[in-house]
Amino acid sequence: MKEEHYKLKKLVEELKKKRGRHTELISLYIPAGFNINEIANLIAQEISLTQNVKSKTVRKNVISALTKIQQHLKLYKKTPEKGLVIFCGNVSEKEGESDIELWSFEPPEPVKVKLYWCDQKFELGPLEEMKKEKDVYGLLVLDRSEANFGILRGKKIKIVQNLDSIVPGKTRAGGQSAARYSRVREGMLNDFLKEVAENFKEIFSDEEIKGVVVGGPGPIKEKFVEEYLPEEMKKKVLGIKDTGYTGEVGLNELLNRSEDLLKEAKISKEKRVVRKFFEELQKDVPKATYGIEEVKRALEMGAAEVVLVSEGLEWEEVEYICECGYGEKKFVRKDEKENHKCPKCGKVMKIVGEEDIIDVLEGMAKNTGAELEIISRESQEGEQFYLMGGVGALLRFSI
Repeated sequence: MKEEHYKLKKLVEELKKKRGRHTELISLYIPAGFNINEIANLIAQEISLTQNVKSKTVRKNVISALTKIQQHLKLYKKTPEKGLVIFCGNVSEKEGESDIELWSFEPPEPVKVKLYWCDQKFELGPLEEMKKEKDVYGLLVLDRSEANFGILRGKKIKIVQNLDSIVPGKTRAGGQSAARYSRVREGMLNDFLKEVAENFKEIFSDEEIKGVVVGGPGPIKEKFVEEYLPEEMKKKVLGIKDTGYTGEVGLNELLNRSEDLLKEAKISKEKRVVRKFFEELQKDVPKATYGIEEVKRALEMGAAEVVLVSEGLEWEEVEYICECGYGEKKFVRKDEKENHKCPKCGKVMKIVGEEDIIDVLEGMAKNTGAELEIISRESQEGEQFYLMGGVGALLRFSI
């Protein structure tokens, strides 16, 4: 997963939790290439219109938010390349108290919509669209008895259709000639494969689907692709793979055997990186390390080539200072950062700064030319990596 998409996902989850006590949360989307001066004029007009709001509290909070946005826009001479998204408003949970917060960022994809919206919650629809995984593939496993269709979106397989065949086995019914029975079976198989082809076209025609991998036990899959798919659908087939099973097990097996075909899909890249990491750890002189402090040390030495961090890791680098004058930075779990005691005098230290672990490691990686790979927990390898701490690195040289 790219860092910017991870940060977007994290921000959306944070903003979803914010609620205004009244209609006083402002969402502002400025499209790429749009004149930022026109937006500044729009905000000035909204400040003027808000003077007419009857509720003194709402009027005060909305004008405060608009004024904060107005001041923030002065930082920009023009709209950033991909546009600009701003959220601002009173997010205090206590009636009568004001806590005007502002979030502003250039998203990872161009903003396509111009929007000003004031509500009790932030308008996150356009960001939700950006947050969706973009690598989408089709998976099909089939044999004479069934066909199973799946959609691989990012890292998850969703089963969208199961078809059961009525083609009988090779045991011949009493009284029927072998030739006649064989013709009946072939006729039923023909009808079944036609039905599979119709479903294939209906399910996988979507332009969002970059390609389809077909698999299954036996030779039916090749016959199906060659003889039953129309030419435009054949172009969608990335390849054909042997599997031992159909059904959900077969779809997962097909995915595991198709990494060469799905090299652009993030799940395949993630699994390759994590497998390489585990393989390195098994060597006598491994070019890999794990643990927050060990990875930080590798980055400081310029030894880290690829830094691996589990998605959703609940760690931050927190800066503390004590009234006795002692200060320190420590990596701590988010739910354990409060009430940290000074190792010098034993008093509770004050938090003066905090940064998410991924932001810290990303900054260090950029400074040393290392790559940062965010690993999901949605694969067996990803979960295994998370359980061993969720922070590791492949190294340029052993340390």
